[in-house]
Amino acid sequence: MCIAVFAWQAHPLFSFILLQNRDEYHNRPTKPVGWWDGCEIVGGRDEVAGGTWLACSRGGRVAFLTNVLELDTLADAKSRGDLPVLFLESKKTPKEFAEELITDAHQYNGFNLIVADVSSKSMVYVSNRPKEEPIIIQQVSPGIHVLSNAKLDSPWHKAQRLRLSFKEQLGKYGKGELPVKEMAEKLMRDTVKADESKLPRICSLDWEFNLSSIFVEVDTPLGPYGTRSTAALTIRVSGEVSFHEIYLEKETWKEKTVNYRIQRLKS
Repeated sequence: MCIAVFAWQAHPLFSFILLQNRDEYHNRPTKPVGWWDGCEIVGGRDEVAGGTWLACSRGGRVAFLTNVLELDTLADAKSRGDLPVLFLESKKTPKEFAEELITDAHQYNGFNLIVADVSSKSMVYVSNRPKEEPIIIQQVSPGIHVLSNAKLDSPWHKAQRLRLSFKEQLGKYGKGELPVKEMAEKLMRDTVKADESKLPRICSLDWEFNLSSIFVEVDTPLGPYGTRSTAALTIRVSGEVSFHEIYLEKETWKEKTVNYRIQRLKS
């Protein structure tokens, strides 16, 4: 499970501002943010399946995803982490990629995927849930949005809480510079959980309660599970990208930042 809040085409200095928590078992092998060998992709990487939950490219393409909370899953499903990679490696527009994905979307367990091209100011949301409904393809409008483990901008407790806090922070600094790293530390470490009455009641209440905070920490029979990475990604109108990650490595929190400029936006 993961959660992300982002501002798209809604700030005079930044085309895109994203804060995202990745929740996963602490013992799952993972590489922190960095440039991938042999390609122009930068992001964290799951060393088990080879995919990612958030990455971007030198050309100004961005992709990130969350899982959909559901009871029944496919044991032989394709890895959802491949989806951002497929988009970043393609030449298709976000809409073209989303429409092509319709054919294979049923082969994945529930996902919410955002794909964007900053240069063309195009962002699309794709989801293959609910199962009984057609694949969702939605152009993302300028503004503030939250992606958790249901549809984009679903009114879950932690999604609403994060959206409000993020909006307040943006309002506090107005049209000026943003202390994005400090915002990530403050907003994404929130451990306040939902009241039982506000849980979605999809699976066990105990599990939903443990997942109901923005920052997740829970012991399971398979080992510690929870937030093990917080990303702060900004793309300026000028094309400058800053990808900062606070990540857990062998139970120690570390930090890393990658800065670069989008090639097609160079003056």
